[in-house]
Amino acid sequence: MSKEITERQIVYNAVLCKVCSKTIVSRHRHDYNTCGCPNHASVDGGMSYLRHGALDLELIELLTVYADEPFEKVRQYATRGSRGKSGKEPLTWVKLAEMTDEHLAAVLAFGGAEWHLKLIAKELQYRHENNISIKDPEA
Repeated sequence: MSKEITERQIVYNAVLCKVCSKTIVSRHRHDYNTCGCPNHASVDGGMSYLRHGALDLELIELLTVYADEPFEKVRQYATRGSRGKSGKEPLTWVKLAEMTDEHLAAVLAFGGAEWHLKLIAKELQYRHENNISIKDPEA
């Protein structure tokens, strides 16, 4: 009899270094980052896998958030990379909870990973149910 393995979808992959108080985030596969302090806390894997390290693992705190956690939490940590409307602005990471309604709709139209599009749709539903609207200031 085989056992099905169900993996939880990562939406935020980060560690807090307790030595230098820096939060180190990995946003995509093979996005290896370190804090640079003597503890050398590190994180890697983005939304694909979890890899953490440090000279003293007791001095880091894992800050992983998964898609199956309460949505009120997920929407504060799940992000989307954006280069602005023109596509030429510096890359920024925007939380679902802070994206404009127009930005969310544009992401759904553009496409992406199925799990991420489900979160976008869930954010739109959450806003509808809670009478939340974030308009583009330029509109």
